[in-house]
Amino acid sequence: MTGSQVPPDRMPHGGWAPLMLELAVTDLEVSLGFWSEVLGFTVAYRRDEEGFVFLERDGAQVMLCRRNGRYETGPMNSPFGQGVMLQIAVGDLQAVLSAMAEHAWPLYEPPRQAWYRVGDQEGGNYQVLVQDPDGYLLMLAEDIGLRPHLPAPV
Repeated sequence: MTGSQVPPDRMPHGGWAPLMLELAVTDLEVSLGFWSEVLGFTVAYRRDEEGFVFLERDGAQVMLCRRNGRYETGPMNSPFGQGVMLQIAVGDLQAVLSAMAEHAWPLYEPPRQAWYRVGDQEGGNYQVLVQDPDGYLLMLAEDIGLRPHLPAPV
């Protein structure tokens, strides 16, 4: 489904997530095209009269709203979301990377494998950083499992 198609309104699959983000965007249709056509989110519902759309993908939920000043607590300078990185779990990062290449979408940082210590284990993911049309920084990450944490040699 492309960003310009209007689906029937429906509740998000599984209801609303306990934490959702609403991003103020400059051009709703441009942002919707990126989030749906490049990142693979689908529209649950939209309110065109408010410039609002609710998107979801595999349990992740995000709202896009055309800037209206309502929640702007300070100056909105580009890129938006400075100091915030949004991580989105994906099942197949290669498919997302292919969609980005197809749309000639620039990467903020190239794909890499990363491991993070959690107690006596490390959780790994294959990840890439990209910015959306308004500059929000997104990490798309595919889980690659756990491994034992091995302390660095002394």
